[in-house]
Amino acid sequence: MPPQSRLTVKNVHEVTIVTFSETSIIEAQLIENIKREMFALVEDQERSKLVLNLSKVQYLSSSALGVLIPLHEKTKERGGRLILCGVNQDIRKVFKITKLDKLFTFKKDETDALAEFGVRATP
Repeated sequence: MPPQSRLTVKNVHEVTIVTFSETSIIEAQLIENIKREMFALVEDQERSKLVLNLSKVQYLSSSALGVLIPLHEKTKERGGRLILCGVNQDIRKVFKITKLDKLFTFKKDETDALAEFGVRATP
């Protein structure tokens, strides 16, 4: 039986919004499951425009950060983008310290992230 998803996925036009339900993404098995699900979106379902909503996440391990880099590359290879939204101040500091803040695009919320793709959020 496959593990229960810790992600909520919704499509708004050609953009896929992935919301993390966990407040802490530090356990290796959880990170592996999340990685598998997100890569399946890009590789199997051909969803290359991704918004990752991290508004519920309080703790993010370096291993979880390590998953985002190849995911970012995969979306670019397919002509898309990866945008992060709802990232709290503490996690933003980690991105800044690791200089990953230069690699990723950050938006305040889903509406702003969708606007970056030229999509208007529907109520």
